[in-house]
Formats: sequence, C-alpha cells, structure tokens
Amino acid sequence: MKAIEESCIAIIVFSEDYASSWWCLEEATKIMECKEQGDLIVFSVFYKVEPKEVRTPRESYNKAMDKHEFKFGKDSEKVKRWKKALFDASGLSGWHLNEGDESKLIQEIVKEISTYLVQTSLHVAKHPVRIDSRVAELKLMLNLKSHEDVVMVGLWGQGGIGKTNLSKALYNAIFRQFDGSCFLANVREASKNSKDLVPLQERLLFDILKLQQKLEVSSVDRGIILIQQRLCHEKVLLVLDDVDDLHQLEALVGGRNWFGDGSRIIVTTRDKHLLTCHEIDQDHVYEVKALYINEARELFSNHAFSTRQKIEIATYLVDKVLNHVGGLPLAIVVLGSFLLGRRECEWESTLNNLSGIPDETINNVLKISYDGLDANAKEIFLDIACFFKWRNIEYVKKVIDSCGYEATIGLEILIERSLISISFHGGLEVHDLIQSMGMDIVRQECRSDLGRRSRLRLYDDVVDVLSHDMGDCAVEAIVLQPLEPIEIYISHDAFTKMRKLRLLILDNVHNSFQGPIFLPKELRWFQWDGCAFYNLKFSHGPKKLVGLELSNCSITAMPNQLKGFQQLKYMTLRGCNSLVSMPDLSCTPNLEELYLFHCKKLLEIHESVAYHYKLRVLHLLGCNKFSIFPSVLQFPDIPHKLEGLKELHIKESAIKEIPASIENLCSLKSMRLSSCENLASLPSNIYNLQKLEQLAIEYCSNFIKFPKYEELIGPCREIKLSNLQYLSFTNCNLSKVEFLEDLSCFPFLRCLCLEENNITSLPTSISKRDHLNELVVYNNCQLQEIPELPPSLINLDADGCDSLQTNGHLTSIDRWVHRALTVVDTASLAKV
Repeated sequence: MKAIEESCIAIIVFSEDYASSWWCLEEATKIMECKEQGDLIVFSVFYKVEPKEVRTPRESYNKAMDKHEFKFGKDSEKVKRWKKALFDASGLSGWHLNEGDESKLIQEIVKEISTYLVQTSLHVAKHPVRIDSRVAELKLMLNLKSHEDVVMVGLWGQGGIGKTNLSKALYNAIFRQFDGSCFLANVREASKNSKDLVPLQERLLFDILKLQQKLEVSSVDRGIILIQQRLCHEKVLLVLDDVDDLHQLEALVGGRNWFGDGSRIIVTTRDKHLLTCHEIDQDHVYEVKALYINEARELFSNHAFSTRQKIEIATYLVDKVLNHVGGLPLAIVVLGSFLLGRRECEWESTLNNLSGIPDETINNVLKISYDGLDANAKEIFLDIACFFKWRNIEYVKKVIDSCGYEATIGLEILIERSLISISFHGGLEVHDLIQSMGMDIVRQECRSDLGRRSRLRLYDDVVDVLSHDMGDCAVEAIVLQPLEPIEIYISHDAFTKMRKLRLLILDNVHNSFQGPIFLPKELRWFQWDGCAFYNLKFSHGPKKLVGLELSNCSITAMPNQLKGFQQLKYMTLRGCNSLVSMPDLSCTPNLEELYLFHCKKLLEIHESVAYHYKLRVLHLLGCNKFSIFPSVLQFPDIPHKLEGLKELHIKESAIKEIPASIENLCSLKSMRLSSCENLASLPSNIYNLQKLEQLAIEYCSNFIKFPKYEELIGPCREIKLSNLQYLSFTNCNLSKVEFLEDLSCFPFLRCLCLEENNITSLPTSISKRDHLNELVVYNNCQLQEIPELPPSLINLDADGCDSLQTNGHLTSIDRWVHRALTVVDTASLAKV
C-alpha cells in the first residue's frame, strides 16, 4: 500500500483469476482511491479477459464476487468497494490482449509510459527548506478535486524569495494529474519584446500536446488562436514563471476559456498589480514570504557547512549572516555557498565587506524589480531606501508629496512590486538587502564625486560635500540623523551651490558656524533639531517650502521671513522653549497642519488661526503657559460655523464644560478630551456633529454622564452621529450607559471602549448593533452581566470584571467561544 501511495503511475493487469484474490481487489481499490485524490495516473491491461467482464462483472469475475459475498456478506461494505473499484478501473484507457505477441504489447506499453516519463520532474533546489508545507497550502488553493472549472493562481513576492523553486515543487507534485503540462521558465527574460513571445507559444503547445516536432507559429496573434483551438478541451497544467508584463499573460493564458475544464494556471511575479489586471482575485494570490529564523538557519547550514570538512565557526558570525540576509533564500544560498570551507577570519572579512558593498549576484536579482519602475516610483524608492525605513507612512507621504512626487500611487506600486511593505503600526518596512540595493544605486551614480550623487546620508559624505567647493552640485536630499549629538561646521554659502536641494533633515546636529546660513529656494522640506532659525536665510524669489519642522530652537517669535512661504502646508515647532507667540498665519494661506509641542513659554496664538481657510489640524501639547486663545474660538462660545477644523484634541485642561455651540464645529471628524479632570459631562448638542467619526473621553475622572439623544433641544434631526465608528470612555466615572439603548444613535459603531468605569450593566439592545467589532469593558469591577452579543463582534475584553465571577450570565459567552470569537480576554471568566 505504501508503494502505491508513493508511485506516480500504476498499471492494473486484469487476468482471468484476478478477482479471486481479495488482496488484489484491495490493491485495485487503493489504486483507484489514489487516482481519485489526483496523486496517481492509472492504466489497465486486460489480459485474456474482456473489459465488460470486469465492469459488470461476468463469468470468472462474477463467480469470484459471489464467493466474496458469501464469505463477507452480501451487504458487505468491503465487497461494495471492490465492485466499485472494478467498475471504475474497467473504464480506464489501457491495452487488451487475447491472442498475439506479448513482447510487442510490452514494447507498446513501455513506449506509452515513456511519453509520461519524458515529462520528468523539475530540479527544485539542492537543499529545499519549507517547501512541502507551502505546496500543501497551494494545492488547497488550487482546489484540485474540482474538475469543472479553470483556476488561476498567482505566486507573488520579492526577487530571491523562492517563487520559482516553490512553483517547481508544486508542478512536480501535481503535473501527472493533467492531460498535458508545461513549465515556462524565465518568461520575463525570454520575452524581451512582443516577437519573443512566439517561441514561448510554440514551447507551450509542444509540451502540452506532446508533439513529436515543433509547431510553427507565424505571429503572436496566430499563436493565441492556436492555443485557444488546440487546448480548449484539454485539462492542462501551465506554469508561467517570472512574469513582468501584461502582454505576456494576454499572449499565453489570455482567458480561462482557452483551456479545458479542470485546468490549472500558475503565475509567478514580483508585481501584484499584474495579477489584478488579469482578473486573478485576491483569494487566489499566494504571497511567498521570507523564511523564519529556524528555517533560514537550516538552509544556511546546509550550504555553509560541509559534512566532510568540519570548520568551527563562532555562533555570533552565523547570527550576523542570518541577520544580514533577513530570511531571503537567494541570499542565504549565495552567501552560504561562498563561505563554505572558509576560515573564521575570512567570514569576518566577508561580512565587513558586505556592510558597505552588497553581493553582486544578489544585488542584480533584486535590482530587476527597481529597473521595471517608472521614474516617479524610482525616486520614491530611493528616498525610502536611503532615509525612511521604519518611518510612519503618513509622514513619508507628506515629505514625498512636498518634493513634487506622487506618493499615493508611487507607494502602492512599490508595495505591489514587493519592494516595500507596511507594518501593522503603519511603518515602512524594507528588507535589508533591498535597502542595500537602493543605497548602492545612489552610490553608483558617481563613485568618486560625492557632489554628483543625488542623496547623502553618511556623516563623512555630508561633511565632505559641505566643506568643499564642488561647483554645481547634484545633491537633491540630505538626511543626517546621528544617534548622538554631533557638531558640524556649515558655512553661510554651504547650501547655495545645491540648487537642486529639495529635502534637508538634520537631527542631533549642531552648527559651529555663528553667522547666517543661506538656503536654496528650491527646498521643499526642511527639518532641523537645534538650529538657530533666525540665522537662516532663503534665496530671493518665490519659496517652495512645503514642510517646516523645528525642534529645540531658541526663538521668541516666528520671524517675519515666514511671510514668503506661500506653499507651506505643514509646520511643527517642538521644544522651542523661548517661543512666546505665533505670527499672523494669513501669510501662509496654504497651511493645513500646525503642531506646537512642549513650547513651554508659548502664551498666545494669533486670531488668524480661526479664519484660516485650509487649516485642518491644530495640535497643542505640553504648552503649559498657553493662556490666550483667539476669542473667536475661545470656549465657552463658538459664535459661528467653522468649516475647516476637523480634529479637536484637548489634553490636561482645566475646562469644566463643553459649550452647546460645539455644534458649530460642523466639519469635526475627531474629538479627544484627555485628562480633563474637571469635565463632568457633554452637552446634548454633541449629536449635531454629523461628520464625527471618533469620540474619546479618556482619563477624565469626574466624567459621569454622556447625554441621551432625547435631551437634545431644538429641531429633531434624523442623523444621530451616523458616522461615529469609535466611541471611548476610558478611565472615567460612568455608572450608567442608557445612551447606548437607542439603536438609531451611532448605528455604525465599530469599537466601544468602556474601560475602567463603574458600570453595572450593559443594555440588552447591544446585541442588535450589527457593526460592532470590538467591545472593551476591562476593569469594570461592578459589571454583573454581559448580555447577548452582536454577530459582528471580533474582540471582547472583559478582564478584571470581578463581579461576573458569581453573578455573571455566561450563556452568551459560551456561544461566542464555540463560534470562534477571535480574542476573548476574560481572565475572571476563566475562573468560573
């Protein structure tokens, strides 16, 4: 039975006395079961018996089955399985011999079987790791048991991640289940232009149809017709490896109706968008990811250490290699093979060299993805590789957009090409080797003349360029952010030769030069921690600055030169402890976001902030002396509607109440009141904020009441915070939540946080909040009952609700556990 399971092809020889052996029947049953599972090709030989004798059964087969029924019982399931196996096997293609030359029949069988064996398995890898589990996942995605439809699957991932090896292993595992199969390798390389697609079409037809000689194809269009005509009734397996252009898919696998029922098409690519364009849905896209650390260590050991030649290598060196390659199989194999048999000192030297200059073999593979980008995406990628790894994507978007590039589409393309990814927390992730590849591209722009490189990030390089007269400089961006404070000499004209400079970020950098510094008017984003802003001068003419971030600057007021920045959108002042007041913001008509963090002497903001047409974010944090707010915005009165303000965050304020005129903040989307210890309630007019999406009252220890909708005075409104999705009362003093009973209020609520209050019960109507995904009642010590929960709930946190231990109604929780609620963090419930 094990031999049957491990075979690729089985031949059942039906002789006159075959059915008399119960063991032969068991083998036939096992063979047909394996065929049904798609793991076995089966042929039959009818040796001096007719197929109909086996099928019905008749004559000797009938007598044999009668004996089995007498022995095991007429209704025996075992005998029924045997009969079914005989019936199915008798319909297989095969050979029939009554009289004739047996040797000729054997030669014919060998020849036929050989045609299948010609389709030999593909070489996958010398030391495959983590292949079998991935193949099993892909087989499920391919739904091989279905013979009625054509399934297309995409394998997507960055260069060197192992897509080709995985597709080969998958091909080897399933190709014998199809009438014909073909693995087209290196499609990108083999089809440099449209004419080169013809040989691929010819190869496809030759392999699948098992032709004796090549079928001539005169043009791509003719090839498309031939593929459709010749393969539309064939159950085929086709793998297209390394596709990078939609024309390749259109010429080779244009539509599902090109192939017969049960066919499977597999496409490997670095470009996820290609799969979308070819209508391969996301459920059929398999992302090939890097190896886990234990898998990477196994693969590396297989290549770096010989079983015959034992060389002791320090563990920290192996760890250093694995940290460098980051689970990328290509890099693991290349470096492991290179280090095989080398001494420890040679390992050290190799790793030191790699830190500055990437391995050429690895780099060339990774660079293919970069070469296929448009100009916009290339510039964005190089900025990210050189400067913005791990930075928040929203921050990076602002910087990139300010520099004149299209960040939204550019970042999406980089994600689709597997060059970058976004972490769960919104940070930009770049594989170390891909980052090294990007930095090497910049280094190759000019190896000897630093002033002709587009981007500078190393201390020595920046100092070299700033301290020498290099003529017309090509530098576009400088980002210098040492971990420890450094002092650098930047003369008054250091930046004037950098006419292309668009991005300048200096953190932990102190300038020892005391005089004024002139900046180029082309500068789009300027950020400096510790600069003397009053010493900065911009060249004459229209200024293009979009983003300005200053930290720890000793300025008492913003200088008049701010008037020249018509394009300024984002301004952040952090830790400017001498700053007393802000200027008239009407001189920056395009300002959208103003952040003032820990400016401890700031007293007032100019009233122009209240009338600023485009200002949408005003954030004050840690400005302890702030006391003079523009009267038009000052609580407790907001006299007229403000269309621009979308976020209102008030923290550690002595505010006692929110005025009813809060409804005049008609565009408000987010409102957060934090650590306002004197705040006890909100006005009912809060229900008139029709665009509000997030409302958070947090650490307001005296907050005891959220209004009911019925308390709203004035004309009745149908809209009752219908856009509100996030509602939080964390660490307040709520004891009742009647406002939740009215389901017409905030009907699309997704997250409700009632953490650390004095709530005794939840309304039963909560079960009908069909959009609620998350409910947090953590540390409500007096909560006695959790009612029926809504069907949409994913996360429930009821840890620390001690009164539930004896009084809790747990029927609802029990049902949710059985329905696989994703997270049930209920420590106190676990004690019951």
